[in-house]
Amino acid sequence: MTTNNNPLLCDPESGICEIPGTKNTAEKQTVAAQHKPVKIIYFTDPICSSCWGIEPQLRKLKLEYGAEVEIEYHMGGLLPDWSYNSGGISKPSDVAHHWDEVSLHYQMPIDGDVWLEDPLDSSYPPSIAFKAAQLQDEKKAIVFLRSMREMVFLQKKNITKWEVLAQAATKAGLDTQKLEQDYNGVAKELFQADLNLARQMGVRGFPSVFVTNRAGNSEFIYGTKPYTVYENGISKIYPAVAKTTYQKDWESLFHKYPTLTLREFSELAEVSSQKANEILENLAVNQKLKKFTTKNGAIWIKE
Repeated sequence: MTTNNNPLLCDPESGICEIPGTKNTAEKQTVAAQHKPVKIIYFTDPICSSCWGIEPQLRKLKLEYGAEVEIEYHMGGLLPDWSYNSGGISKPSDVAHHWDEVSLHYQMPIDGDVWLEDPLDSSYPPSIAFKAAQLQDEKKAIVFLRSMREMVFLQKKNITKWEVLAQAATKAGLDTQKLEQDYNGVAKELFQADLNLARQMGVRGFPSVFVTNRAGNSEFIYGTKPYTVYENGISKIYPAVAKTTYQKDWESLFHKYPTLTLREFSELAEVSSQKANEILENLAVNQKLKKFTTKNGAIWIKE
């Protein structure tokens, strides 16, 4: 099967990983009831490099607007399989260099060598695993998703393998036995429901963000965008939104998010990349943080 777009050829300039064969049909939708004034309906995929690129923005958004904004995660099915040949990519090894380029563009560490050393044949298994995790605990499911992304983007681990998924689940505090049961059962139906919802809402790539209010109004933000774009979307949909002040010292930030990249720390601490790097390197030298280095950047870990 030949298509005009390849889902793993994410466009760094637009910040989009696009599903082949889809059309731009995103419209305002009436969504499920929400508990907070603003709901963000977020369509993503565990191996979406552009979605990894907006982790700093999403993490800051949760700190500043979490009191009035809830984020609802849905899986979109970026890579069903390798039954296509397009955009110069016909096999997993073709993705390696592209991921390295995307990493430099977003200033988020990604090691594309996973596609050379232990390539994934689909993004469906980790997506289904995420749906299984949501059945246990929504917050733990988000931690689980983050752990899977760190595994595939930084540690070059194949997150389609159950043993790798189980490691991420254990780290997130999930019941791995129940996760496996749901993974092989009802989670497949829930994943299909996400795919159906994505089609209904006109999603054609990732990240796709719908900022909605209780009246059913919606602002659509497509692709990786600067933080102010998400802020403006929230303000437009809910003008009365209040921003929360949060602690920006390293201990408070790592208490909230135990792993942070340089760009994430710079964004959350509101300091320059140079200053952020000085702080993080000093903390690593003094063994306050552990530094995990890849060929395209590092991540710092509070254990």
